[in-house]
Amino acid sequence: METIITKIYDLFNDPKLRGKLLTYRWPLTIAILTILALLMKPQYFWLGLFISLAGETLQVWCFAALHKKKELAITGPYAAVRNPMYIGRYFLILGVVTITGNLFLMIIFSIIYYFYMVNRVGREEVVLKEIFAEAYQEYCNRTNRFIPAWQEVDKETICYFRWNLFFKNNAHLNLLSVIVGYLIVYSWLF
Repeated sequence: METIITKIYDLFNDPKLRGKLLTYRWPLTIAILTILALLMKPQYFWLGLFISLAGETLQVWCFAALHKKKELAITGPYAAVRNPMYIGRYFLILGVVTITGNLFLMIIFSIIYYFYMVNRVGREEVVLKEIFAEAYQEYCNRTNRFIPAWQEVDKETICYFRWNLFFKNNAHLNLLSVIVGYLIVYSWLF
């Protein structure tokens, strides 16, 4: 079993495969969205929308608390967990998959996203350690990777939201694309 997991991790960290996926990300995204659109069922629309909006809300909050590669993100949702953006993105996409009503697809997506997220975060942590050194190590020591430890979170620090970062990090465009996407799905289904 351990060798299978190791091979999966190796697959998700293969630079050649990642490069090809990056090169073909738009055609792959369009193909996947087309397949999902054909599988969508109107009775699951509102549940999927709710799940996606929860994820998008977390992502927007992350954008409004993130000074990319300039300051270590330790405020807003980053005060509770080191990688809230990936959690938000998971729920955003899970909502779209939920509209299919297909539990098998939701489980497969969750497994694939888990391996993507864990491996991507592992690679990012190496870079963050180089950029922020001891400050990042201290942050890692007090803040969990994915599961919040709420009892240790300073309430003032977690309520951090800056509009200038919201716009600088293009949260408004991200939010707009989610709204437009769901309007298209709504018009497709209803």
